[in-house]
Amino acid sequence: MCAPGWPITLLLVRFFGSATSSPVSIYTPSPPLPSQISPPSPSATVLPFLPSPSLSVPSHIPPFISSSPESERLRCPLTMSPSTLVVRYGDPVEANCSVPEMGFPVLGWEVSLADPHYTMDRFLVWSVDRMTNWGIKAICYALSEHGGQCNMDLPVIIYQPPDRVSIRLINHTGSMLEDHQYTLQCTVQDVAPVESLTVIFYKGDTELGQVQSDNTTERTPVTEIFTLGIIPTKEDNGAQYWCEARLELGPEGPQHPPVVASQKLSATVLFGPELSCPTKLQVREGETLRCDVIGNPPPSVMWVRDGRVVVLPTLSSKTHAGKYTAWTKGLLGQKNFTVEVEVLAASGAANTYNGHFLLAALLTPMIHWL
Repeated sequence: MCAPGWPITLLLVRFFGSATSSPVSIYTPSPPLPSQISPPSPSATVLPFLPSPSLSVPSHIPPFISSSPESERLRCPLTMSPSTLVVRYGDPVEANCSVPEMGFPVLGWEVSLADPHYTMDRFLVWSVDRMTNWGIKAICYALSEHGGQCNMDLPVIIYQPPDRVSIRLINHTGSMLEDHQYTLQCTVQDVAPVESLTVIFYKGDTELGQVQSDNTTERTPVTEIFTLGIIPTKEDNGAQYWCEARLELGPEGPQHPPVVASQKLSATVLFGPELSCPTKLQVREGETLRCDVIGNPPPSVMWVRDGRVVVLPTLSSKTHAGKYTAWTKGLLGQKNFTVEVEVLAASGAANTYNGHFLLAALLTPMIHWL
């Protein structure tokens, strides 16, 4: 600050005598925001007549900002809290700018669509009752006793979660065919900023993939469409596909990122006819010969052996060994499958044989003894 007894006019002449006489705003004038900039204590002095930081520094006074990041860090001691302002559209917000070092008698905020404000205190709070300006810019600056000025931009991220998220298949309705290519489309409506948006596709609880927008310039709400290719199998029949939109707003954003999910899209997959058993099948005597033909919709099946239509045996015997052919017909066409059946001895018969062998082995010494 000034030495005791110096008139304030003399101080102002020292700092600003060579500045241009008419301040020039760096922003296009328009109706002011419902914002206010307030110093932290009642003793702070607001100087509405001081020049804007957008004014050029006279040539005989060296500029305060250095091109060296290290020099700027050491010689421009402005700090802002938060360092990045993340606010939901329509919510209130505030930010504090301070200059902890001596030698900076004037501190101010320059905010688009608002009048500049200054203080001779060490920090200054800028607040907005309701954030509704998507293109707002805020700059904090300090004027040095040695001439020049120090500026620092406050990054502002205004976000809006999607109004609605929906999913569908592109150019297709109804059932899908197994092993055919389809494209899921996730539509995210009225979201901002779109560059912070990540869309995740799911099948049930399984994540299928993530997609991000390549739009890195738009700040106002937009509607974006994201796609993902799938090839369904018979195991996907009845599965539910869905997507969610997530705003990743960084460490200064909400602790839990805004997430909006779509509705569930139930899949009907047509497949078959397919054989559910191996083409070489072993069964034991007395067991049922099980071999099914599956499909969606279920196909019609006719079993043929030695040129005759037969029914698969429920109690297999050695006579049932041989080749069986399934003649099938489904929605997707006709197929024939041949199964070679081998009938093994029943496990009970093997145990009886082993028991007889053991009994004979025990009785033989006794017969010789007698």
